[in-house]
Parts: sequence; C-alpha cells; structure tokens
Amino acid sequence: MQIYLVGGAVRDELLGLSVKDKDYVVVGSTPEEMEAAGYKPVGKDFPVFLHPKTHDEYALARTERKTAKGYKGFAVHASVDVTLEEDLARRDLTINAIAKSVDGQLIDPYHGLADIQSKTLRHVSAAFAEDPVRILRAARLSARFADFSVAPETNQLMQDMVSAGEVDALVAERVWQELAKGLMEAKPSRMFDVLRACGALKKIMPELDKLWGVPQPPQHHPEVDTGVHVMMVIDYAAKQSFSLPVRFAALMHDLGKGTTLAEILPRHIGHEERSANLLKALCKRLRVPNDCKELGHIVAKFHGKLHQAPQMKPSTLLEFLVELDAIRQPARFKDFLKACEADSRGRTGFENCATPAADLMLKVLEAASSVDAGAIASAYSEPEKIKAAVFEARLKAVKLAL
Repeated sequence: MQIYLVGGAVRDELLGLSVKDKDYVVVGSTPEEMEAAGYKPVGKDFPVFLHPKTHDEYALARTERKTAKGYKGFAVHASVDVTLEEDLARRDLTINAIAKSVDGQLIDPYHGLADIQSKTLRHVSAAFAEDPVRILRAARLSARFADFSVAPETNQLMQDMVSAGEVDALVAERVWQELAKGLMEAKPSRMFDVLRACGALKKIMPELDKLWGVPQPPQHHPEVDTGVHVMMVIDYAAKQSFSLPVRFAALMHDLGKGTTLAEILPRHIGHEERSANLLKALCKRLRVPNDCKELGHIVAKFHGKLHQAPQMKPSTLLEFLVELDAIRQPARFKDFLKACEADSRGRTGFENCATPAADLMLKVLEAASSVDAGAIASAYSEPEKIKAAVFEARLKAVKLAL
C-alpha cells in the first residue's frame, strides 16, 4: 500500500497558501485491506475511506470510463493494479494532478508544476471533456487564482464541450454549488470571464450573458457597458467580504437591462421590475436557496428606488421601509443596503462615492424601530386601527430623528 497526498492540497502548498482539506490516493490496496486497517468506507460510487483519526479522505486509485452525458455518466474501475499516473490522468487540470509521497517527493507526470509557475490552467487530457462540471471548476479556480489564465487549447476544448451539449446535461444543484463557491472567491468576475469565453454562460445564465454590450448613460455609468458594470459590482462586494446572498444580489440586480428596447437605449426605464421577474425564473431553474433568492428579489426590484430616498417625504420613507419589511427583518435590510452600495461603487470613478440614501434609510430604520408597537397595539382592538396608530407613532419618531 502506497499513500500520496493529491489535488488541491499539493497545489495550495506549492503556491504558499494554507491547506484546508487534504485528500489522499491509495495505490495497491483493496477495500477489505482499508477496512481492516480501521478506515471507514464512505464512497457510494467508488471506494473512498475516512482516516480513523484525522478523518481525511483516502480514495483507492481508480480510472474512469465515460458511459453517458453529464457528470454522473461514468463507470469507475478501482483495483490494486491501477497506477498513480493513471489515477492522476483522470483529474481535471494539471495543477490538480500533482501528487506528493510520504517522504515529500513530488510526482508530476503532467507538468502541473510548470503550469503553476506560468500561472496557467490547462486540462490534463482529452478526458476533461467527459465531465461538464470541469468547465465550472476551471471558471471557479480562475476566480480564486485571478492572475492565472486558461490555456488557449483548454478554452477551445471547453467551447467544443458547450457545442456538443455537455453543459446542457448539468444538474441545477451542481451548477449552483460551483457558482456559489466562485462568487465567494477573491475576484468573482474572473469566473464569468471564463464562462463567457467558452460560451457556457449563455447556456447556464442567459439572462446575465445578455448584459454585455448593453449601453448605459455615460454620465451615471462611465464604464457604459452593463456587463462590465455588473462585474465591477461583484468584485467590489468581494473586496468588502460581503456574504453570499449580498454577492448574488449584486450579480443579479440589473438583469432587466438586457431586455430594454433598443429604441430607448441607453436609458432603462422600468428595468427593476423586469430584473425581478427574470430573477424569479432564474432562481427557480437553478434552485437558488431562499436567502439568496429573497435578497436578490428586493435588490433587483428596489435598488433604483433607494437612490430617490433623499428626495422623499418622511411618510414616503417610512412606507418604503415597510415595503422592504425592514422593521421585521433588519439584517436582511442591511444586506440590501450593502448590495446597493456595491451597485453605486461598482462604477468607473465612483469607487469611493458617498451613499447618502443608505445612511438616511438606516437613520429612518433606527427611529421607526424605537417605537414599542406592542404597547400601542394593546390600546386598540381592530387590526386596521392598530396598523394606523403604529404607523403614526413611527412617523412621529422618524420626523423627530430627521
């Protein structure tokens, strides 16, 4: 039995990054031997075991054969005669196909070390084309390692996969899983650059793909292109370490601009409502979690209205707060403001602009929340009278605060 550290752990170690998860490949062993040594079997589709003490994953060396479209269409062969080189050959990228022996020796049959040094994401073999999830992973790694570029031949292979319909076989949960991970990386825009370059974004998120080439008024958006703006917005959100729901909402906020009639461009009248409707369909298709979906909806629908807050009367400000359900869900409201901040500052020359509308709305929320609605409700029996009395008390507090 020979044991090797493989994959991302070796790659990150070579890049001088902290190693989170360690995966091992075991050559020359059987499931029976692994269990006899105390390893706990956990793999359903192929032999994977957990170390009895560290709980790291140990997988028997294996090969794969494509049997159907999609990432589940594989027949797996694991046996004592599968070599380390054969196991590494089925991996996606050369930088993930380096192994390290227990004595520290690197085994690098596919020149991953050279690609780390040249900052290149390159497929190990033509087998890359057998699993469409690899397109998503390559895009996600581009967001993590923003100074790496996809090798031209790998981009061509990904284009061929898209043309062959491999991306169409992806299941929604897997697409969301990879997109969510990519959004949480240091430079999420790189993920979408890679997906666009190979044509995969048009298949996965056509609503988003349509934004590139759509102009906006240059006085408000010096970067002009809507797609460029949205990428600046999510990179700003990432730089601020905002949560996944905020980053997702930032990504989705302007979808409606892709459906603006050509004759009214570069203006986008009513794009907020269109954005919310498009987002609803996208979330259903990709099975987006509720926290992301709900925040995405209010950001898409109301980000334009927020900019008008400084011109609103106190009663209108309070009505807007109620419309956003901010008093009952203050944390979500603050996330709404973060996404809108990213929208404002994700523009060329506006990276450090003030956010008076957000500051004003926080002040209004604080004042409205200071009212004891329960105490007011106890003085009335009819729901409509309670609602009106609570609103009046909150309005009085807001006027006082302003």
